[in-house]
Amino acid sequence: MTIPFKNIGYVGMGIMGAPMAMNLIKAGFKVTVWNRTKEKCDPLRQAGAEVAESPAALAASGVDVIFINVTDTPDVEHVLFGEDGIASAALPGLIVIDNSTINPIQTREFSERLAMQEVCLLDAPVSGGDIGAKQGTLSIMIGGPTEQVEQCMPLFAALGDKINHMGESGAGQLCKACNQVAVSCSLMGTVEAMALAQRGGLDLNKMVDVVSGGAGGSWQLKNLGPKIADRDYAPGFMIDLILKDLAIVQRAAAEYKLELSGLEQALQYFKQAAEQGHGKDGTQAIASNLV
Repeated sequence: MTIPFKNIGYVGMGIMGAPMAMNLIKAGFKVTVWNRTKEKCDPLRQAGAEVAESPAALAASGVDVIFINVTDTPDVEHVLFGEDGIASAALPGLIVIDNSTINPIQTREFSERLAMQEVCLLDAPVSGGDIGAKQGTLSIMIGGPTEQVEQCMPLFAALGDKINHMGESGAGQLCKACNQVAVSCSLMGTVEAMALAQRGGLDLNKMVDVVSGGAGGSWQLKNLGPKIADRDYAPGFMIDLILKDLAIVQRAAAEYKLELSGLEQALQYFKQAAEQGHGKDGTQAIASNLV
């Protein structure tokens, strides 16, 4: 496959962004990174990345594509359009790929604003957690124009193994909202199944192994079930972040006049865990009251 781009920027060295940027380096791309807390760029610098002083400096450095992976919609807006933001120095032809999970409606607005500068925004949220980010096995759901999506396929291939163009701008973010509904309800089922197993005296790890091999299997059960059994709440994806994502889902559901009762029940699990001090823990910490 022809690789049209070699110089890549990446903004956001968090749990997901840092390993994703590292995989781009390993794939042979020249990568320049930026993070609000500069020290988080050090492992990338040691791996060969350059470090920019600001998103604007990154845009002005000659990169062809800039990835963004930050927490929420206002953070993306600030990186793009704030003081020293990407838009202040972007040249025509730049492609921005947003791996964050944000509001699909505002994504479309950001895309329209950047298009006035002949800059293309692709929304490309991901699923697969920190494990997928490290292993380069993420599921990537993309919204935006076909030409730029196809040009960026070699980049996506360095980050994930399930890459799908879902439609026009905002379609990737809407698909991620669907993903978060499925994730949340699946995790709720995992926790309740493990609570039942424990109450009945089953070996939790054996139950997880057996059920994972049948129709009840899921990513949540296979990957988070053993952590729940061990009371390991280290974050792969934090409860505070899933709460942010589910607020986005609620707004989308309201826009479509859709009631999602299962999601509302799962949301109560996450809210209760956050209120009990687990906001910075992994989503599996919703099991703390049951297992």
